[in-house]
Amino acid sequence: MRAVCQRARSASVTVDGRVVGAFEGEGIVVLLGVSTEDTEGEAVQVAQKVAGLRMLDGERSLTDAGAPALVVSQFTLYGDVRRGRRPSWSRAARGEAAEPLYERFMAELEAEGVRVERGVFGAEMDVALTNAGPFTLIVDSDDLAAPRRA
Repeated sequence: MRAVCQRARSASVTVDGRVVGAFEGEGIVVLLGVSTEDTEGEAVQVAQKVAGLRMLDGERSLTDAGAPALVVSQFTLYGDVRRGRRPSWSRAARGEAAEPLYERFMAELEAEGVRVERGVFGAEMDVALTNAGPFTLIVDSDDLAAPRRA
């Protein structure tokens, strides 16, 4: 599972001309990709990591600041561009497998006390944000499972 986390001053996601999720003030936009190998365990682990990351002003986390997260599904985070010019999506989970893990990720964020705003899974979305910093981190479940480098 991959979560691209961007600190933002405001953000919104629009589907068919209607705002479906938004926040004003400090928060984090999370672009979430699910791989074919991901399980519920990865969804929980990545959500807990995102909730506790000290990305906000004053080195605060979402839970410290009571700040929101806007979570948008993005299968393209698993695009493989090593060959040719057309990305391969073979590592991206299909919708029927990815959607429950996307939902589990958001449920775990909420369980950690984070207000979650949502995109619409599988929809064509317009995402707008005022990036703060900019400050962007990538949380990858494969990296979380690897031993720490010396």
